[in-house]
Amino acid sequence: MNPNIEITKSSGEKVKFSLEKLRASLKRSGADADLINQILDKVRDELYQGISTKEIYNRAFALLKKKKSYFASKYKLKKAIYELGPTGFPFENFIAAIFTYSGYKTDVGKILQGTCVSHEIDVVANKNGETTIVECKFHSEEGRNCNVKVPLYIAARFKDVKQHWDSKPHKTQLVAGYVVTNTRFTQDALHYGNCVGLKLLSWDHPKEDGLKDKIDRLGLYPITVSTLLTNREKQFLLSRDVVLCRDLIGDAFYLDHLGVSETRKERILNEIKQLCNS
Repeated sequence: MNPNIEITKSSGEKVKFSLEKLRASLKRSGADADLINQILDKVRDELYQGISTKEIYNRAFALLKKKKSYFASKYKLKKAIYELGPTGFPFENFIAAIFTYSGYKTDVGKILQGTCVSHEIDVVANKNGETTIVECKFHSEEGRNCNVKVPLYIAARFKDVKQHWDSKPHKTQLVAGYVVTNTRFTQDALHYGNCVGLKLLSWDHPKEDGLKDKIDRLGLYPITVSTLLTNREKQFLLSRDVVLCRDLIGDAFYLDHLGVSETRKERILNEIKQLCNS
């Protein structure tokens, strides 16, 4: 393989191909070393100058799916989160679920009064007498990062809500503001967020505790990771607030509403159970 092969990211940026990055993403799928090496060999043989990350992803995904569908499900996690769109509301429910499974009591779309105006907050999370407000910035297209305008805007809202909150008696203390995105923050956004004390959560930030790490650790995969459900079926489930794979295990009757055959229903639920238990 030519060590100087450049690949084209979804943003249009060209970067050097990294075998180790691909190995790491395949490893997260749960595939063993032998299967990972087989896929790396095949992908490496098919590389050419300027190949898109999408083409590399599609090839690796197809090879994983051929072996075990739930490996492919875990591998497509990032893409699956983009598929929660376009409204962003399922993403808010998804983020609320991450906080719920981390021990918080959550409300989605709650109105909180500020000193100047009232604000609709995406997720309000309470734990141990402390309240955290969470704003979600969802992108349905790859290659779009969160710039500094986002934490600037959220910091102003948090300040307005906190000033009013602190001026009135409350059962809990308002301690933190969060900005959560399914993409990445620019360096300016990270610097500003850290400077004003906002907590920032993106696909890979904070390191080893980003969105992808939390999802894997908690086993909270969105329903859109399924390789066996059609797009129409996924949208039907999302419209019924079935956002997590583990929700479908408890609400399998929705598959009957969709007219899914018993054989296919068994395969879908088996894939999802393997995924949640992996």
